[in-house]
Amino acid sequence: MALERIPPELSERPLVLAAKRLADDLSLGEDRSLYVGPGLDYAQSRPFVDGDSVRDIDWRVTARTRRYHVKEFEVLKRLAVMLLVDTSASMRFASGAVSKRDLAITLSGAIGLAALRRQSPVGVLGGSTRDFRFPPSLARNRWMQWLHALVADPFDGATRLASRIDELGGLLRARCLVIAISDLHDPEAVPALKRLGQRHETIVLQVEDPAEHGRLRAGFVRAREAETGFAAVAHGFTRWFGKGGRRVGEELQASGVDHLLVRTDRPFVGELRRFLRERGVIGRNAR
Repeated sequence: MALERIPPELSERPLVLAAKRLADDLSLGEDRSLYVGPGLDYAQSRPFVDGDSVRDIDWRVTARTRRYHVKEFEVLKRLAVMLLVDTSASMRFASGAVSKRDLAITLSGAIGLAALRRQSPVGVLGGSTRDFRFPPSLARNRWMQWLHALVADPFDGATRLASRIDELGGLLRARCLVIAISDLHDPEAVPALKRLGQRHETIVLQVEDPAEHGRLRAGFVRAREAETGFAAVAHGFTRWFGKGGRRVGEELQASGVDHLLVRTDRPFVGELRRFLRERGVIGRNAR
């Protein structure tokens, strides 16, 4: 019997090393602030008022208008990144060599480290009944702490993704980039993500096992639902789940929430890099 091929992005163990390796390929870009103040990039000129520095006078505009004007500059402001990681029991499912849990840990660790390298604070919130939360921080040791905690987490709780999304929306005051990593088995998660997307930039990385994508390649299979314990017998022409990732993605994108389907049995670095680059999440130099 041939060994099942493990995608190269997940071939390193422990998962912390896999996350570091993936982070080397992802570099989060700078976020332009809507506010103005001292900085590097010119924004506009305005009339001179008492207290302004003579060094900031815009002599070209002053000569044209015959009134003193000073330059204003855009400041470079880093968006906080909040990772919403589904830590429910359904994430442990694996029909092959790699589980959705492994994929979610690798993705969250890599994106978190890449954000820190760009000086964007990173926080994490779990999406199950088990309480798992780390507020945004720029500390590298904090990243190591929550990543090791994710690796050690049993992922055995019931899903509470929708309620965690709503909770996150109430906690976040300033504009934030929210990246949800989940299999989206919570039926209320998609409506909650739509609500969150109205206030914050929201990206969904939906992890999927190949058995969830199509029909079972088997005769009769005894199965037990990871979170409810419900037992059933399925045959080879039975789909394991209702809505597929593509349909969910179309529904989210129609509401302005970006979505990418990431499968456990396929290489994903190139597609993920393009996805993040097109949305301004990673630098332009990424290829």
